[in-house]
Amino acid sequence: MDYYALSTLLTALVFFFSMLILLEVGRRIGIHRLATDTEGARTGTGTIEGAIFALLGLLIAFTFSGAASRFEERRHLVIEETNAIGTAYLRLDLLPAEAQPAMRELFQRYVDSRLEVYRKLPDIKAAKVELAHSLQLQTEIWTQAVAIGQRQDALPPATMLLLPALNQMIDITTVRAAATQMHPPWIIFAMLFGLALASALLAGHGMAGSRSRNWLYMIGFAAVMAIVIYVIVDIEYPRLGLIRVDISDQALIELRASMN
Repeated sequence: MDYYALSTLLTALVFFFSMLILLEVGRRIGIHRLATDTEGARTGTGTIEGAIFALLGLLIAFTFSGAASRFEERRHLVIEETNAIGTAYLRLDLLPAEAQPAMRELFQRYVDSRLEVYRKLPDIKAAKVELAHSLQLQTEIWTQAVAIGQRQDALPPATMLLLPALNQMIDITTVRAAATQMHPPWIIFAMLFGLALASALLAGHGMAGSRSRNWLYMIGFAAVMAIVIYVIVDIEYPRLGLIRVDISDQALIELRASMN
């Protein structure tokens, strides 16, 4: 298990125990209030608790929906890049026969590099080095394509078809890179954690009427909240934790295999 996945799991465990502690703190505060003010201890608290829990539910729905949407978009972009590279590769058939082998070899190296960029995650430094290599190969492919298009034996329609395909192949790289950096502002996650902890305090306060602790409800509530928040954070960074988008790379892997 890599460092990021381990740190995320440890954070979820810390959050789980923090929820349990706040449930107990809230319960003790409630017991103390019941002992000092039997009739007024619960007056008006239901409205506040309802508002807090409703806001928490809304925030969970908002963050989970956004994370799932971005997850699907990243998977879709892998397919788009595969299609763009595949289209450009097929159009190499329009080039002069003697120019095709070198271009095909460049394409093979380029696809290998694109796969390595994401295989090296969560090592961000290594991924950036490989990304720079991919960009260098893009420049070589484009430069050679333009040079071949200017040759006398090159067909003008071939260049008109190949260059737009190459342009799309290059553009999707920028789109994918930008998609990996699209996340909610950190204040959203801070608010989510804060509201979840506040809800644990209020939930514990509401359990003050019972004589003994209901461990089933306390542990169940803390576990559910910890799991939900863990999944939201993990799906937001799908190449770093347990939830992975790597399976979508299979399309690019199959494309690379077809180039041999």
